[in-house]
Amino acid sequence: MLLITQNFKWIMLVAGILTATMFYGLVAPQAALESMFGVSFDGQLQLLIVRSWSALIGLMGVVMIYGAFSETNRVFAASIAALSKAIFVLLIFTFGQDFIAQAAPAIILDVAVVVLTVIFLLAQRNSK
Repeated sequence: MLLITQNFKWIMLVAGILTATMFYGLVAPQAALESMFGVSFDGQLQLLIVRSWSALIGLMGVVMIYGAFSETNRVFAASIAALSKAIFVLLIFTFGQDFIAQAAPAIILDVAVVVLTVIFLLAQRNSK
């Protein structure tokens, strides 16, 4: 547990950078959807939704990067990011079983971030 708490800044930074790469969906929504889920779309509404989704995920990456450098806001940033990632994983397993194999890298990263964040938060709570 100590190893995680001592290095959580770097965990957040790396996870934040990887998460922020989803900003590419703003400029290439079709490519983002295909790389993430292996499907394509046609239509303006889908284009809008994928771009919005990409922006929100990218912003979550920025929040994680900010939290990595701001010790004062680290717990809040980590909590919000972990909650967002946990919701995504739960949605995939609840409604998107067809996409689990394609989204496996994101699922694995998100589960790892959630688990590490929970450990970090428990350690923070116990230290106070």
